[in-house]
Amino acid sequence: MSGHSKWSTIKHKKAAVDAKRGKLFTKLIKELTIAAKMGGGDPETNPRLRLAIYKAKTGNMPNDNIERAIKKGTGELPGVSYEDVQYEGYGPGGVAIYVQTTTDNKNRTAPEIRSIFSKRNGNMAGAGSVAWLFEAKGLIVVSSDNTTEEKLLEIVLNAGAEDLKREGQNFEVYTQPAEFEAVKKALQEAQVEPESAELTMIPKNVVKVTGADAKGVLDLIEALEDHDDVQHVFANFDIPEEELEKIMENQ
Repeated sequence: MSGHSKWSTIKHKKAAVDAKRGKLFTKLIKELTIAAKMGGGDPETNPRLRLAIYKAKTGNMPNDNIERAIKKGTGELPGVSYEDVQYEGYGPGGVAIYVQTTTDNKNRTAPEIRSIFSKRNGNMAGAGSVAWLFEAKGLIVVSSDNTTEEKLLEIVLNAGAEDLKREGQNFEVYTQPAEFEAVKKALQEAQVEPESAELTMIPKNVVKVTGADAKGVLDLIEALEDHDDVQHVFANFDIPEEELEKIMENQ
């Protein structure tokens, strides 16, 4: 099993019981606001907003909060102006790391992200340094408790999915970004509710890391994800499953 995929599964479980709900809501509100700013306040014509609303509802955000964030984005309510900024770098063991942020002040965010890299044996790199190592994909995770592989395969392939993989107790459905909404909708219409659904960056190749480098990479990623402006962190590490679980148990 890919260590990277296993890490994604662990993160999803952690998110489900994350005590720092205020931090989660802050990140969701930023995404709702900038999605509405970039593409308008109608989710029917704004796929990014539609996905942001889906994530907010999955995170149990109250509807009033969702509506206020959208109105701030469209200008119907006063609010902070956000922009998307990406940062790239390397972690221990030469692992490539791609960071997506939403910030109201990149002059503040850039040095803070740089500091996180440097304090954890990583280093920032120039724009384009590692982005080419990743490919944009839609990723939909479905529990094997909700469906059979045969049924799921029929639904997603007919809707335009690219690949289906079994990872532990879950199925992972991969799509091109353009087909993501259609596949997610097909699953919901078939009453197969995803565990998670997101647009992500999949590494084209992975770097195997073990020992101190493995723990260092995970510490760096956790520190980056804990930053208020960071929305997503993608990395091309591969850590053996047994070692990954041992590191997580000791945290």
